[in-house]
Amino acid sequence: MSKPIIINKKISSFNKKISIDGDKSLSIRWALLASQAIGKSKAHDILKSEDVLNTLNCLKKLGVKVKLKDRYCEIIGKGLNTYTYKNNITLNVGNSGTLGRLILGLLVHSKKKIRLIGDKSLSKRDFSRVLQPLTKFGARFQSTANTLPISITGSNSLESIKPVKYFEYRGSAQCKSSVMLAALNTNGETIIKAKKSRNHTELLFKHLKVPIKIKKTKKFDFIKIKGKKEISPLNYKVPADISSSAFFIVLTALSNNSKLIIKNVNINPSRIGVITILKKMGVKILIKNKKNYKGEKIADIFVKSSKILNAINCPSSLNSSAIDEFLIIFLVAAKAVGISYFKDLSELNEKESPRLIWGSKILNMMGIKTQLTNDSIKIYGNPKLQIKELIKIKNYLKDHRVFMMCTIAALTCGGKWEIHDPDSIKTSFPSFLKVIKQLNTNEKK
Repeated sequence: MSKPIIINKKISSFNKKISIDGDKSLSIRWALLASQAIGKSKAHDILKSEDVLNTLNCLKKLGVKVKLKDRYCEIIGKGLNTYTYKNNITLNVGNSGTLGRLILGLLVHSKKKIRLIGDKSLSKRDFSRVLQPLTKFGARFQSTANTLPISITGSNSLESIKPVKYFEYRGSAQCKSSVMLAALNTNGETIIKAKKSRNHTELLFKHLKVPIKIKKTKKFDFIKIKGKKEISPLNYKVPADISSSAFFIVLTALSNNSKLIIKNVNINPSRIGVITILKKMGVKILIKNKKNYKGEKIADIFVKSSKILNAINCPSSLNSSAIDEFLIIFLVAAKAVGISYFKDLSELNEKESPRLIWGSKILNMMGIKTQLTNDSIKIYGNPKLQIKELIKIKNYLKDHRVFMMCTIAALTCGGKWEIHDPDSIKTSFPSFLKVIKQLNTNEKK
């Protein structure tokens, strides 16, 4: 068990340029699609987090040849439905909901039984949202309560895997992507009506020339996919993760006389709700050097300290594009002038920990008043907030984003913090504390 970190001083002013670890969503999707391609796919700057390493380990157990050195990865695929493995193998997906849900989509054709397990946190999360649509493809599941562990046996024959019609109404990119991956192995056209969510899978399908048609409306995307199209190898340079970058954007905004440049960040429009929200609250952010890369948008992010922050009545239309960043957004609201209101956020409690509840709890420990319901929170901001007492953060299901939020709070709001389970960051951002140190902090172990 790792020791808690102790932070008892605010961060000093800084003016820096940093690089952030590769995008987790893209790293996992690249690996899964590379395993279905014909030939050698190469990735540079792949994220070496536990979630991605678990992805590569699962593919190895499915008979896929994987080579990883530093942040370079090669995967040799043999095409659709070419996994080779023994009956009753166990795949450990760790803490990754993305891996757990997406890989099930690739296993709807598995003739042999496969068991999926995960860590304590992931094993509490609902999988019925993917089991229901994947059952329509002919896959059969065994699970006690629609949670991990789950056993899957695919259709008896590939001919029985029929295309489906699926309505994704939550705004879950994981559910949508799971069905999209299952559609690769079907004869015919799968049709998906999906509430707006991140679209990395669609962009990768387009780049790989998978037959896909997308019609966009204000609230929904209508997606049609024709299966049985062989996939070419994908050579990829993974851009920096916007979710990881968000913590350093807020660190800069809440620090005195500081400036920061974050290089080559993925600014996919379906992921930058955090930028939109923070700008509305008065955070000084500039996006420069924009370019397109294999369907994704990449840019450098410039951010400066913000003297005055404004409360926000956050439009719920921004929720899906900022769902992983709300904890750090709540911290900005704590330092803003006025009362901020965030609604329709029940999905936050379906994450690694019940994040809506934990966000409120942490702010209360800091001395910030909140009003919480099962899907909303009001935050009564205090721009003069100064913490003097000891705050201990523990027993939060080792949620990496809880740990990072509290670290940023400690470095910008004062007080003495004892934050447990620093190893939690290994799931998504292993170099988080290393980057913190680059910015000349007073953090100690």
